[in-house]
This record gives sequence, structure tokens and C-alpha cells, in this order.
Amino acid sequence: MDYNAIGLTAGIEIHQQLNTGEKLFCHCPTLLRDSSEHSGEFFRYLRVTESEMGEIDRAAQEEMKRERKFRYYTYDTTCLVENDEEPPAPLNDEALSVCLTIARMFSMTPVRQVHTMRKLVIDGSNTSGFQRTALVALNGALPNGGEIETICLEEEAAQRVKDDHFSLDRLGIPLIEITTSPCMHTPDEVQQVAEYIGMVLRSTGKVKRGIGTIRQDVNISIRGGSRVEIKGVQELDLIAEVVRREVQRQESLLAIRQQLLMRKPSVPDASQDVSDLFTLTKSTVLKKAKHIHALRLEGFAGLVGCEIQPERRLGSELSDYAKKCGVGGIFHTDELPAYGVTAEEVGAVRARMHAGDQDCVVIVAALNDAQATCALQQVISRARVAYSEKPVPEETRKMLEAGSSAYMRPLPGAARMYPETD
Repeated sequence: MDYNAIGLTAGIEIHQQLNTGEKLFCHCPTLLRDSSEHSGEFFRYLRVTESEMGEIDRAAQEEMKRERKFRYYTYDTTCLVENDEEPPAPLNDEALSVCLTIARMFSMTPVRQVHTMRKLVIDGSNTSGFQRTALVALNGALPNGGEIETICLEEEAAQRVKDDHFSLDRLGIPLIEITTSPCMHTPDEVQQVAEYIGMVLRSTGKVKRGIGTIRQDVNISIRGGSRVEIKGVQELDLIAEVVRREVQRQESLLAIRQQLLMRKPSVPDASQDVSDLFTLTKSTVLKKAKHIHALRLEGFAGLVGCEIQPERRLGSELSDYAKKCGVGGIFHTDELPAYGVTAEEVGAVRARMHAGDQDCVVIVAALNDAQATCALQQVISRARVAYSEKPVPEETRKMLEAGSSAYMRPLPGAARMYPETD
């Protein structure tokens, strides 16, 4: 593929744990523990807050669509700072010294004063609802002629054990964040730059080693697409594949838009309750539901089931958005009958929704009416983006096992930052 022709632009953020004796804002050791060893636990509900500018970050707003109860495991090697029940201690001098050493190796200019900022994060990975981060240095050089824009020193997030359960042993480990400019234009170049930065970090002898101690976030866009951040790439060998698959996804979404525009698509403002059509259903998912809602997507037939990445379809994107309301996903008529849903049930729901040959019907099963309505409102919003002027939304996405990705939340903005008040 001619990546110059499609205007591929990419940059990376590398997060590397530092091998210091203590955590960034307390005197606890930087030891990782087995979750079975935890000595206590507590829970929190996290709330969105306004920035100092009086604005609410869009990514944080997305996380608040459903109330979540986060449970945290504590250890005899963690303290009240990790619990957010005690103010932080002064910033770890050893960690700052390591960051300045690394900045010198990249010929960067240190800032005159280091100020700690709060970065709003309410996905459960921080007990306080924010992550502390500090800008350390600016303007470094890369062998490919590109630039390292910034080096920051920040606290590592809590480790997810499962679902909304987190372990506090990792929270607060010093982490260096290295951010490049968008100076890479092929998948292989992105991987080569990541390998070079990783080599420099390891050469200090002051960074932790092993899976989970270093993570790469890759920012990618193509001409006509949008900037998308793929988070949590841990294996260097997968970086180029992640970039290739994101290029494929953005090109596919642009192609789908062209097909939709020829069909004059339309998405209604509301869904309908069709629970009565499935009273005798054999579908395990639908049998468990209290409410089943349906939505007609005019002009979308055959496109919701269109593959945009290996093992990912436009329907997968719609499903990711619906899941923000607490449902397990969606069904759609591009893939039905299947999963215990019969052809007769598909015909009945298409008739109820007055769906034509070029229309696709999306079905969601939920525990209550509000949840079903919320899920399909999310689908409505994402489906309309598919034929908008910008059919590739700006998103933060998580990497899946083989290099494809799934929606997490909108890209955050400046409204997530404010000065550290402690």
C-alpha cells in the first residue's frame, strides 16, 4: 500500500515504569503483588468534575453514562495515599532525576519549574478520579528527523483485576511518558521509532522490564479520516500491524460513507419496544431480557455487517457504543437469523419497523426500558456519524489481541487538566 498517497500520519506515546525504590507520591515500594494476597478492600463511585475553565471533558462525560461501583484491593505494601485518604508526599526525587537523564539523552530542554497537574480519569483506574502528571522536558530529536515533543513524569494507574475490580499495588509507580510529534508515515517507521525509544530507556538501567511495564499508545490518521488513539500496545512486534489495521478501518469507514450517501440514509430519533414479538423466543439472550427495543437504519442493509478490520464490522462499532449503557451488545438483521433468533422473528420485527430491502434493523436486549433506550440512542448517534462529513470519529480505542481495536471513549481534550490542589 502507498501510505504517502493516503496521507498516513502517526505519532506515539510511550509509557515506561521506572525502577525506583519508592512510588511517586508516597514511600511504598514499587512491588507488584498477586491479587489473592490482598489484605483489604473498599469501593468508590467516581464522579465527573469541571476543569478550572468550567468545562467538562467529553471523555469523562462518556464514562458517566452508567453508574459504576469500583472495588479496590489493598495490601500491606500500599498506604492511604493510594486509597486517596491522605495527601500525596513530595514528588520522588529519584524518579525526577531519571526523567532528566533520559531527557538529556534525547537532547531535550528541561522546563524551569516542574508543576504537578491533575488529569481527570474516571474509568476506575485511579481511586481519586484523576492521575497526577508533570511536564519535565521539551523538544527532543529522533533519528528519523522527527521530534520528541514532551517528557512527562506521572503516576501509574491501578491494575484491573477483572471487570470493575482494581489492585492498588501498581497505582503510583513512577511512569515516564514520552510523546513524539506526528512525524511517522508508514507502519514500519512507527515500529522502528518505538524500538529506538525503548532501547534508549533500557540503556539507563533505571526502567522496569517485562510485559506490562511498558505500553505504547499509537495516534493514527489518514487523509479524510481523523486522529484516533490506540491504547495499550504492549508488544513491539504488533505496532506495525496495529497501524495497518487502523488504516484499513478508516479507509473502510470512508468507503461505507460513499455507499450510504448513494442510498440517502436516515436514522430516526427514537427506538421502539418490540418485546411482544419475542415472548416465545429460543434466543438465550432475548429470553433473559425484560425489554427488547429495535431501531430501523434506513439505507444500511449489508453495510452494518461489512468488515472494516479482521473480525470487526460496522456492527461491532455500533455495539461498542451501545455497551456504554450496560447492555451486552446488539443484534442486527445483517447477521440474523442466528443466535437462536428465527427467520420468522426477523420477519416480524422487520414488518413492525417497516424496514425495506435496503434497511437494517438493530435490536438490543436490556434489563429495563431506560437501559434499552440509552443503548439505542448511542447507536443512533454513531450511525449518523457513518454518513456525516467526518465518518471516522475522533476516539480513544483499546487494542484487541491480534491488532484490531475497539471503541473506549471520545478523545479527551484540555478540559481534563487542572492544577494539583494538594
